[in-house]
Amino acid sequence: MTKRLILIGLLLLSFVAGTAFAQTVIHVGAFPNITHPQAMVGKANGFFEKAMGPKVQIDWKSFNAGPSAIEALFAGAIDMTYIGPNPAISGYVRSNGEALRIVAGATSGGAALVVRNDSGIQKAEDFHGKKVASPQMGNTQDVALRAWLKANGMKTTDKGGDVQVIPLANPDQLTLFVKKELDAAWAPEPWATRLIKDGNGRLFLDERTLWPNGQFITAHLIVRTQFLKEHPDLVKNWIRAHVELTEWIGGHLPEAKKLLNQQIQKETGKALPDAVLEEAFGRLQVTYDPLRASLMNAAKSAFEAGFLGREMPDLSSLYDLTLLNQVLAEKGKKAIQ
Repeated sequence: MTKRLILIGLLLLSFVAGTAFAQTVIHVGAFPNITHPQAMVGKANGFFEKAMGPKVQIDWKSFNAGPSAIEALFAGAIDMTYIGPNPAISGYVRSNGEALRIVAGATSGGAALVVRNDSGIQKAEDFHGKKVASPQMGNTQDVALRAWLKANGMKTTDKGGDVQVIPLANPDQLTLFVKKELDAAWAPEPWATRLIKDGNGRLFLDERTLWPNGQFITAHLIVRTQFLKEHPDLVKNWIRAHVELTEWIGGHLPEAKKLLNQQIQKETGKALPDAVLEEAFGRLQVTYDPLRASLMNAAKSAFEAGFLGREMPDLSSLYDLTLLNQVLAEKGKKAIQ
């Protein structure tokens, strides 16, 4: 009887100990890019791991494009991810508003229209008959390019006009700039700066000049809706860490940019040259504000370009800023509408 009691006691102690040290795993996506600075810096210095505590394990997933991150979220392979606005809109619409919610902003700015120096382009009208690249059909920069052309009275060749828009991966854009087979490109950072420094390019338009206060959403944090409902405490803790890291980056830019570049090198095998990093980061603003108005404007442009179906989708439930505003209230900061 005594041996049996001892055995039962040991099993109970083992169970309690196992429960005490059991970890909750959060699967988080991000891109190895300067437009995802909180994720890159947070990975490099372990900020999120420290903030979430020993009972939470973070499983980081690296992606190179928004669509693949959305597919992973649909499959339940990730719980949250840093991502651009258009993939988030697309994922929301495809899932009839069920799959995801935007819970915080990440970056503003960081995109530009660059022209080749010897392309003959000096003003907007000079884009007639030119070849202009965007990173991907229907992506954030592609939509911005088409909206700008339309605003300046031009049409793309697929709409009966004479401006050829070519969806082309950013590294290929640089190659064709050098070969003089491409006249211009609407590119995100750091590729806009690389086109300028390595591709004989010239800054024609900083996209910030098109937006109120020079702000437009480039990346934000989205969460799988089911995970948000089941684990609001974990999401709130992450958002708190995200806000604190955003503020830390703003107050420690030299150190933050160094950490960011180290993480990019770790994930891609190549760091950004210092001159490229400095100029590219200079066109960005790190923020936790999701800049809702700019996304709604971009969604309208995407719809008008034919990327969101026959009817403008209802995006009224795309945002859930409840937890973000709780965190901001705790810190004595103004709520975000």
